[in-house]
Amino acid sequence: MRTDTPADTTATGTLPAREHLPVGPAGRPVLDVVIPVFNEEKDLEPCVRRLHAHLARTFPYGFRITVADNASTDRTPRVAAALAASVPGVRVRRLEQKGRGRALRAVWAASDAPVLAYMDVDLSTDLNALLPLVAPLISGHSDLAIGSRLTRSSRVVRGAKREFVSRTYNLILRGSLAARFSDAQCGFKAIRRDVAERLLPMVEDTGWFFDTELLVLAERAGLRIHEVPVDWVDDADSTVRIVRTAVDDLKGVLRVGRALAVGTLPLDRLARPFGDDPRDRRIGGVPGGLARQLVGFCAVGVLSTLCHLLLYSVFRAGAGPQTANAAALLLSAVANTAANRRLTFGVRGRERAVRHQAQGLVVLGIGLALTSGSLAALDAAAGSPSHGTELAVLVVANLAATVLRFLLFRAWVFPDRRDLPPPADGAAPHVRTTGTTTGVRR
Repeated sequence: MRTDTPADTTATGTLPAREHLPVGPAGRPVLDVVIPVFNEEKDLEPCVRRLHAHLARTFPYGFRITVADNASTDRTPRVAAALAASVPGVRVRRLEQKGRGRALRAVWAASDAPVLAYMDVDLSTDLNALLPLVAPLISGHSDLAIGSRLTRSSRVVRGAKREFVSRTYNLILRGSLAARFSDAQCGFKAIRRDVAERLLPMVEDTGWFFDTELLVLAERAGLRIHEVPVDWVDDADSTVRIVRTAVDDLKGVLRVGRALAVGTLPLDRLARPFGDDPRDRRIGGVPGGLARQLVGFCAVGVLSTLCHLLLYSVFRAGAGPQTANAAALLLSAVANTAANRRLTFGVRGRERAVRHQAQGLVVLGIGLALTSGSLAALDAAAGSPSHGTELAVLVVANLAATVLRFLLFRAWVFPDRRDLPPPADGAAPHVRTTGTTTGVRR
């Protein structure tokens, strides 16, 4: 996966706060619509002229239409050149290699328009959805926008095979990459240029999977994706090879899933990048991120408790209850601290990892005292309790230890640096070390 970043990215990788785009000087486009084509000599001219007429009639800002020619071998380059010469606001970019993703990356990276969009040359999507698509980006409400054929209010006409493939693919994305957007492959999308500058270097695919990878990374980084229901009519003459495209997409899903699993993508530089998330605001009496941390801690705690009980049952077969409990608690506590460090409190990287584990062991000692003391009290009261009774007592003791463990984790092991006093004038600002982002708080 790509991990490079543009030269002008700041040290923390943050972006400016989203704001309504100002109306630029006359002639400067606010919107750049890219039409990637390969051997589309028949459809290109009617597409461009229809799109230009629609924008001229309905779009209140300046616009540009860019034809991205993906190494066409027919008359497409000549048709595109003729359009650029005769239609105002139309330009052509020639690429000598095929690939929709490659074309979009090249044109978007070179564009000076603050909002970048693309649509397929067949214009399967009704153009009345174009203004609703880009309006949230212009207003500063959203970071990306996609047309969706799979929402309830969408109106779609297409064959059963394409419908099945599309819905199956999106189910795969939801199941494997936890994607929440509804339609990854609709050829009707837009993105703010400041977001594209940071996000595009992380996208590796140059073909049809480009859309999916872009959306997955954006969603994982916490960017806001706006969905627009569209009216869509299938193009019977489409040249897309469904089987080959599906295979390439599945390979892309595996590659991105692997990169996300091992943490090789530097998404910290994009997570909540704008500083305008209301969850970032400090409100008196409301600890920041408490609800999310409680959910994460409880989920980790349930898995840790199950792991503890399973290990206890295994060790109890060859050792006494105290020895079995101590060994099971030690192993489950190491995993619990690592999981809470990464998932609950959002601490990434190896810095202070050993210290966190050492502090976690101190917390373990408190849990051990509670659970071991409970077992000792049970043994003194009942003599030789059954295995089921021992497990029940351990569950209750673990619940008590869990509450104390969360408080110690939050206040001592993984303290929220936002709670530190503000720095003196001229001093370096505090750096947040927990939560979903890493970097200087603004």
